Amino acid sequence: MSRPSYPPAHRLDLVEDVHGHEVSDPYRWLEDPQGDDTKKWVTEQDELFHQFVDDLPGRERLRARIGELLGAGSISSPVWRGERRFFMRRTAAQEHAVLYTVDPGSTEERALIDPMELDPAGTTTLDSWQPDKEGRLLSYQLSHGGDEESQLYVMDLATGAHVEGPIERCRYTAVAWLPGGEAFYYVRRLPKDQVPEGEDQYHRRVYLHRLGTDPETDDVLIFGEGLEKTNYYGVSVSRNGRWLTVSSSKGTAPRNDLWLADLSASPLDAPELRVVQQDVDAQTGLYVGRDGRAYIFTDRDAPRARLCVTDPADPSYDTWRDLLPEDPEAVLSDFAILDGPELERPILLAGWTRHAISEISIHDLATGERIGEVPTPGLGTTGGIGERPEGGHEAWFVYTDNTHPVSVQHYDARTGETSLWAAAPGTVDVPDVQTQQITYESHDGTQVRMLVIGSLEGGPKPAVLYGYGGFNVPLTPGYSAGVLAWVEAGGVYAIANLRGGSEEGEDWHRAGMFEKKQNVFDDFHAAAERLIADGWTTSAQLAISGGSNGGLLVGAALTQRPDLYAAVVCSAPLLDMVRYEKFGLGQTWNVEYGSADDPAQLPYLLAYSPYHRVREDVDYPATLFTVFESDSRVDPLHARKMCAALQNATAGDAPILFRNEAEVGHGARSVTRSIDLSVDTLSFLAAHTGLPLR
Repeated sequence: MSRPSYPPAHRLDLVEDVHGHEVSDPYRWLEDPQGDDTKKWVTEQDELFHQFVDDLPGRERLRARIGELLGAGSISSPVWRGERRFFMRRTAAQEHAVLYTVDPGSTEERALIDPMELDPAGTTTLDSWQPDKEGRLLSYQLSHGGDEESQLYVMDLATGAHVEGPIERCRYTAVAWLPGGEAFYYVRRLPKDQVPEGEDQYHRRVYLHRLGTDPETDDVLIFGEGLEKTNYYGVSVSRNGRWLTVSSSKGTAPRNDLWLADLSASPLDAPELRVVQQDVDAQTGLYVGRDGRAYIFTDRDAPRARLCVTDPADPSYDTWRDLLPEDPEAVLSDFAILDGPELERPILLAGWTRHAISEISIHDLATGERIGEVPTPGLGTTGGIGERPEGGHEAWFVYTDNTHPVSVQHYDARTGETSLWAAAPGTVDVPDVQTQQITYESHDGTQVRMLVIGSLEGGPKPAVLYGYGGFNVPLTPGYSAGVLAWVEAGGVYAIANLRGGSEEGEDWHRAGMFEKKQNVFDDFHAAAERLIADGWTTSAQLAISGGSNGGLLVGAALTQRPDLYAAVVCSAPLLDMVRYEKFGLGQTWNVEYGSADDPAQLPYLLAYSPYHRVREDVDYPATLFTVFESDSRVDPLHARKMCAALQNATAGDAPILFRNEAEVGHGARSVTRSIDLSVDTLSFLAAHTGLPLR
């Protein structure tokens, strides 16, 4: 390909003194999405993108194959309320998963919420749902156009009738039903006219809502007044309705405060909240079991997490007793209690990840003694171990790995056997690919793991290296149509478990935060170098890909080591780390990255901020930025500014392109939109790494 003729983008002579540092920002005008110059630039970039990508070879074959692989569909574990169960499922013919129920005494499935029936354009998403404790009512949240601005509704399950809603400003809210279904606690933002300008994404509060009342005038404020504007809150009510827990964390900080109230001893609209944990650098959750004990899941004094028990009447720290102590290698991820009368003794199921691979152990509920393991289908990822709220001998969990779509597994504690409960609904011919986990050494001697999908046979191949490395998010094995299509075409796909994630616990996360963020990028470069050294690929055949925090990762990688990579897909990225807090949900992330407003933190942010590291006359790799206009988490301005900077600076012929998509946001999207995005990104990477898609 010849060097593109890029749309003009004027450079401002804008240099600011920030805590004694001269910070240049020549493309600040691209921060304004409504500016005429910005609109013209985006339109011309879109035209350029289609000129380069639409006619790339192999796109239709790739589209068909990804569609076939996505035809497996999806399935979720059942959620029980007595003999009523709820689950999500998407068939090959559906654009979005549908929420179903099976009524008590029936075997017939009944669709409750189908996003496509609500919006045939496919831009409405079901963000979350929660049945009440008796299984008579359902709260659910919908958002539109990808903005994730959930509206809360309530449905009568017997009739399907709309009971309540929409209740606005319910983004990311938990709903905690009280027994009887007449009221629930939930989290909601203050109205825009009650907060300072530009802060309407913050200022959450916990409320009590009674059905049939006006949420704008009658909801009772329970918690959150006078606390940090960026706080997130969680709320739950025990199965018997007696215990209310409220948690609070500053933004996405890996620590929280926790309170517990006995609702039998104080009014519902004025619960007497007692401190369980406050001003402690740890993440802790509390669940009151059917046996009356409080189960405390915490990484306090245990970076890989432990499970403690105590009396909810006195949940202070010095009363906590280890039930499952911290494991020196595995990270505790979830648990479930089986205590049906059919069992000789109550047991505890504990989910773990050991170097990103899942396992489930069985323990005596009273003592924590390990007495066995739950069989799983393979070396992959399990999640969401669920039980019946009233107890029993059964548990359900989902399972997936790199070659198996998500399935639901059923464990029977009477027999100790695991069986398939529900498979992905579609039949699909999955390619036979090889997968192996590699341990490599990073720049400082740290041992890092990487999953490599593909074969060494036949010499170096076009490869994609993917990473995330932040916010305590683990990358574990999972079914991906795009990955399988790439490997089936002859490529290699690698997924690195970088510091900043949770694959090795909270210490692993914190080794990639704040001033240690460079560790994440160095781990990524070391993964690339290991792939090349072992003969999987070459730098001329190696692409990198990441989104959101992973977009920051690949943005940093391409500016720090442009020689190491041939192509880049940078999706919904943070790239201006000096001004990121001023847009979207940026202020909730300064507990992960640091703040440019702090003179001590600005230097390390500026040191790796991709937008500020772009240098002229450097031969940058082929780069595709993908952004989504309704993204209310990471503002597309980051990619606009970075794209303009790279187009101006690059000395090579490799294209720097910008893909803009309307009516979608940071999260869920329809299947057709997902296929379109995969085809565009993978065909771009194939063209610049030499992978034949014909």
